[in-house]
Amino acid sequence: MKVAKDTVVQFHYVLKTEQGDVIEDSSKGDPLALLFGHKNMIQGVEDALLDKEAGDKFTVTVTPENGYGEYIEEAIQRVPAKHLQGASNWKPGMVAVVNTEQGQRQVTVLKVGKFMVTVDTNHPLAGQTLVFDIDIKNVREASEEEVSHGHAHGVGGHQH
Repeated sequence: MKVAKDTVVQFHYVLKTEQGDVIEDSSKGDPLALLFGHKNMIQGVEDALLDKEAGDKFTVTVTPENGYGEYIEEAIQRVPAKHLQGASNWKPGMVAVVNTEQGQRQVTVLKVGKFMVTVDTNHPLAGQTLVFDIDIKNVREASEEEVSHGHAHGVGGHQH
């Protein structure tokens, strides 16, 4: 079966910088389960998965516009420290979660004051060209429930 809209593709990936430094490697856990065609993955990876099948191994290079976006200088903001979630003692370089009108968002702490924290709201990988080594383990039809929920269920997907 080929990867297409409303299929669930399970795959391992190694995410690297353009220079070859490994950022993430999924091979030590369960494969990622992705409901294909529902914008659950960056565009560059989703485009590369289309029409592939179990057993396919390939590498895709993803530019910022098809990945996590260009780096935006204006995305640096000062926010009250009480709005940061994930730790109680913040230090520069740490990643926090904040609730925004668009939902939860990861931010990177740049500077910590007594009440206010300067954060970078760009995705930590914004502005970077990324390399994904992908190893497809399985492709199956999505269930009606998965399609209606908009994500894959079970191991490597969303556990309800």
